[in-house]
Amino acid sequence: MQSRLAYVEASLEVAKQSQSIFTRLYPESAIAAATYADTLRAQKMTPLSPIAGLPISIKDLLDVAGEPTLAGSTVLRQTQPAKQDAPVVTRLRQAGAAIIGKTNMTEFAYSGVGINPHYGTAPNPADTAIARIPGGSSSGAAVSVATGLCVAAIGSDTGGSIRIPAALCGLTGFKPTASRVSKAGTVPLSFTLDTICALAHTVDDCITMDSIIAENLLSITALPLKSLRLAVPQTLFLEDMDQHVSSAFSKALTCLSAAGASIIETPMQLLAEYRSMAMFSAPEAYSWHRHLLAENFEEYDPRVAQRIQLGAHVSAADYIDMHTARAEWITRMGALLAPFDAILMPTVPIVAPEIAPLIASDDAFFHANGLLLRNTASINILDGCAISIPCHETGSLPVGLSIAGAAGTDARILAIARVVESALSAIRRM
Repeated sequence: MQSRLAYVEASLEVAKQSQSIFTRLYPESAIAAATYADTLRAQKMTPLSPIAGLPISIKDLLDVAGEPTLAGSTVLRQTQPAKQDAPVVTRLRQAGAAIIGKTNMTEFAYSGVGINPHYGTAPNPADTAIARIPGGSSSGAAVSVATGLCVAAIGSDTGGSIRIPAALCGLTGFKPTASRVSKAGTVPLSFTLDTICALAHTVDDCITMDSIIAENLLSITALPLKSLRLAVPQTLFLEDMDQHVSSAFSKALTCLSAAGASIIETPMQLLAEYRSMAMFSAPEAYSWHRHLLAENFEEYDPRVAQRIQLGAHVSAADYIDMHTARAEWITRMGALLAPFDAILMPTVPIVAPEIAPLIASDDAFFHANGLLLRNTASINILDGCAISIPCHETGSLPVGLSIAGAAGTDARILAIARVVESALSAIRRM
């Protein structure tokens, strides 16, 4: 069995050459954590946790004591260093994680594409022939895991920022109910929708990470696939799918049905209403950025600045009305979801687009961004939880299957994901 130290040292060596994946590295503390974990193992002592001594990455919007938190920007380089670690970082350290570095991201987490003009864009490892986007905003997080540099990564999800890169890079990403994980010590995008969460290779790995970073431990019991009623909404989620995603999603549903799950196609037209409540990020981001924008506009990614500035035109009355409408919609959606164990959807309706055309064209960029965020963002507005698991055939471009539910159903969604992942293993081996 490879030592933790050897794994961490190898990861750090590659990470030093991968400037577009990481914005900062922590070699000394990571090596110390790995060395300590190896010592415990050699002495046959109980490790601090399953991730003790293993390489973990954290997104560049989490505070680490003694340094400014950049959130993928250059404008925050001169801000005051964080006085203490974010609670999530503290929990990782207490678990013995070898935090090897902070990962690159969409500037201020404001897109699902993952392009960053300041630090570069790490290409999606799923395609070595064509430079494709990794997805965002947790772009470096996904690439750090997909390349094998880390066993898991901490990111954030405001409209899909953990699930989108997980889907595009062939990983598993879990967005818990937002209140379960502390957001303290993070640079916010939307106070209402932000969620701190993790991506990894498997459902069980995501369960392990959730048990470390969340405020409350889940009790996850086995669920037989044959007992499950899984809804497939026909409204919105299945529109504009490319052929590869459509085929992979259809095969996944056929596989689950053959294994005994009840796959129920249902209109769920109420889902489409979420779009009228999807403007929380702009006014909330503008409230945080308005002074920085006024003084440092030229340092921002123009596409990010453009979206933040939209918040300047949202009135207080409209903002309050949006919160009221959201609360009412969540109640109505709860009644609609009650007969089902979960809903299924393609995490994103397209495979990872090429990077170059999206850098070259605003129209192409915003069109792709809209498609990438469309399905996932509905769950954030719902205040729900969701997990994306791979459902593509090995060797083909990654496709994510999303399993989602209402707020507080985290344990059930993860239990369903575990049994669905097992059922889909036959497809993954094709």
